[in-house]
Amino acid sequence: MELKDKLEILADAAKYDASCASSGAPKRNSVGKEGLGATTGMGICHSYTPDGRCVSLLKVLLTNYCLYDCQYCVNRRTSNVPRARFSVAEVVRLTTDFYLRNYIDGLFLSSGIIQSADYTMEQLVQVARQLREVHQFRGYIHLKTIPDADPALIAAAGRYADRLSVNIELPTQDSVRKLAPEKSVHTIKLAMGSIRRKLDERAEEPKAPRFAPAGQSTQMIVGADGSDDQQILSTAETLYGSYKLKRVYYSAFSPIPQSPRSVPLAPPPLLREHRLYQADFLMRGYGFQAGELLPAGGGNLALDIDPKLAWALDHREHFPLDLNRAEPHMIARVPGIGLRNAQRIVELRRLRQVRYQDLSRLRCSMKKIAPFIITADYFPARDASPSEHLRRAMAEAPRQMNLWPELQAA
Repeated sequence: MELKDKLEILADAAKYDASCASSGAPKRNSVGKEGLGATTGMGICHSYTPDGRCVSLLKVLLTNYCLYDCQYCVNRRTSNVPRARFSVAEVVRLTTDFYLRNYIDGLFLSSGIIQSADYTMEQLVQVARQLREVHQFRGYIHLKTIPDADPALIAAAGRYADRLSVNIELPTQDSVRKLAPEKSVHTIKLAMGSIRRKLDERAEEPKAPRFAPAGQSTQMIVGADGSDDQQILSTAETLYGSYKLKRVYYSAFSPIPQSPRSVPLAPPPLLREHRLYQADFLMRGYGFQAGELLPAGGGNLALDIDPKLAWALDHREHFPLDLNRAEPHMIARVPGIGLRNAQRIVELRRLRQVRYQDLSRLRCSMKKIAPFIITADYFPARDASPSEHLRRAMAEAPRQMNLWPELQAA
């Protein structure tokens, strides 16, 4: 098979993996040094750096052949899709050639499982090793970790890659047992734990060997099983706390032709994926807990309003909030006020009292914040409008989805 034909198949097969952002990668460049690549350049919008720049990544699978028969996966063993396989040398060649043509700034490499977990992981490590040691590639590398692989291979991957990821895919053990019987949540968490221990060792001993400086991430599929948003967010919260993940990514299930009956035949609303990203950002950035964003009895996030507004409408006892007296973390919980503006409000009130017009100058969402705040010159009546009335007034009109809510002000 021609290389371009392999690339067409294996790049398309990789599109279902959402966990390829390059946040947290260290800055490297080849100025005054021998080597290729940098994570500081501009590129095609495939990924975002921590400061919001777009960088391009070559995102491919080593192969879409797979020993496993995960029911939700387009590349499962029983799937009738075109198959291809790169050699290690071909991935290295594509990465270096694409970089020299200014197409990419880095590589995201995953794979189906072939021969064995150890063999597959060894192939992935060989790609990264050759790029780093033979071609002196200094760009970003993200490797997908095979959970059942030997810990020594995972440790080797961390020496060459900027980020490692172990995809948990489904939020519950029962769902994994039903839809991915060859996989085990226990094994996946063991792999995550080994990566965390290596990261902790590196943090405690700066002279220890380099290991995945951009940390680790994972992905969960939304809508492939019966899990609701509470189960998904509770699992994400546990993973963040137990394994210090940089990110949990959410991917709406996408049925394929001849999908098995064990999975839904229709995709979930894309807006559900968007709301999960928003809720995840609230947990990571605003201090919300999963239990605050959804009732204890379970359920899904509201689709007509964002999770922060939904929380505020369900907790009207906290509002309206006096911005001249409130704690900073509560100011950040006001709908329409983001983390940066919350800090600006705190800084402003050290100089003088905050007035309503100040919020307009900060470009806060005035429609959202009006029922929830008190300023020196603005005093809305407590509970003046029932929550249902406010909800209808503030419900979002259909629009293009932004799956990266951290780039929004609030």
